[in-house]
Amino acid sequence: MPEGQHLSIKKLEEEIASLQRRCRELRIPVLLVFEGLSAAGKGTLINRVIQPMDPRGFKVTCISNPNREELSRPFLWRFWRRTPSADCMAIFDRSWYRTILEEDVNGKLNQESLGKAYADIRSFERQFKDSGTLIVKFHLQISREEQNKRLADLKSNPATAWRVNDEVLLRHERYDQYIEAIERMFAETDHPEAPWEIIDANNLEDAIYATLDRLARHLREYVQNTKEGNLPSSTPSKKKLPSSPDAPSLALANLSNSLEKDLYFQLLEEKQRKIKNLQSEAYQRRIPIVIVYEGQDAAGKGGNIRRLTQQMDPRGYEVIPVSAPNEVEKAHHYLWRFWTEIPKAGHLTIFDRSWYGRVLVERVEGFCSKSDWQRAYREINEMEENFNHFGAVILKFWIQIDKKEQLKRFHAREADPRKRWKLNDEDWRNREKWDVYAEAVDEMFLRTHTPFAPWTIIEGNCKRHARIQALDTVIEATTKRLES
Repeated sequence: MPEGQHLSIKKLEEEIASLQRRCRELRIPVLLVFEGLSAAGKGTLINRVIQPMDPRGFKVTCISNPNREELSRPFLWRFWRRTPSADCMAIFDRSWYRTILEEDVNGKLNQESLGKAYADIRSFERQFKDSGTLIVKFHLQISREEQNKRLADLKSNPATAWRVNDEVLLRHERYDQYIEAIERMFAETDHPEAPWEIIDANNLEDAIYATLDRLARHLREYVQNTKEGNLPSSTPSKKKLPSSPDAPSLALANLSNSLEKDLYFQLLEEKQRKIKNLQSEAYQRRIPIVIVYEGQDAAGKGGNIRRLTQQMDPRGYEVIPVSAPNEVEKAHHYLWRFWTEIPKAGHLTIFDRSWYGRVLVERVEGFCSKSDWQRAYREINEMEENFNHFGAVILKFWIQIDKKEQLKRFHAREADPRKRWKLNDEDWRNREKWDVYAEAVDEMFLRTHTPFAPWTIIEGNCKRHARIQALDTVIEATTKRLES
């Protein structure tokens, strides 16, 4: 290495160390991706990147073939779990691109499936960019000849020979096919939100300098933009908001619907038995089910969920109560805590409140900016579409009651020592904003009612009617999926 380049690398390392500290101070999440062919030098470059850094501020994740647990979840699940918090840097030695490249080369993805996979990746990266995460993707390029030489060197050394297995040798034989797949990857995923930095890695010393130089530039520019307030999330989206002409509306809910007690218990037993059987069939067919419950305070979400799960196998479902995010959750993308709770294949997860808090309570109460909640419609649709690609049945319930019925239930809770804990000052404050919340709910329906994740308004003035209506909807949707 020339002396001048050596000194330049030292300066770059010092600058990167300083910029890492500034990122932590400014709570900037950083996501670095290192991709490349076998023996391209990913480990060497990652090591040089992290050497000047504070080890408390980064985490390196090596991505290999997915394990059994990961295969039972949506494709992006294992990556969402490893995304950085607001004061940390996540470094991926291979990433979400690994599986797609392998399946592309091996002919496991047709053109349509490949397009969907890269669309999911683009939305994943854009969501993090929009939330203030710096994303830099490095791809290390080496020639076939250089790869052959490095593999031979590794194989000749007893300490490294284990790295050159049959899988690596097969990739080397398919060098040209991988190059073609990589070019398709660039064409689909090199975008302003997450650009590719292509590093010529035939000479490792030059590659080290180029990587440090480009990383320093990205960090430098992002820190400066953050200090000046030019964050991506501060800019309202110019894209047209999603809209569904078939969306339900609160005004169309028939709250006079009711159900006699004797008929209710007869139907309840019948439909709970049916749901128990459907749960078993869905488990055997490895079909995941996601059910979201939203609604006004005291609408009856808890009682509805209890009747839904009463005869289910408890080993096959989970109920996730969602409240205000804690400090750990606040340090991540707002969808992070929901992605981590998505059911594995054949299981069912019920969310008692959900990610829709972003466009309801956070919107109404001013807990996020207008650009944040407007952007969330698209982000939520994309997340649910990811679940759909995984094969999930997605049902979303809004339990609607009128103001008179809510007041009646509030007073009943006040009078009952066993239920008094359910009522707090926030419930009364929310009631004062009834019309504002109703406006937000109707827009939520309009923006997020999709064929793969529809909204159903549960008419809840009569709890018995509401419970049977929800059970009927679950039965219908699950049966339809099992018969398809």
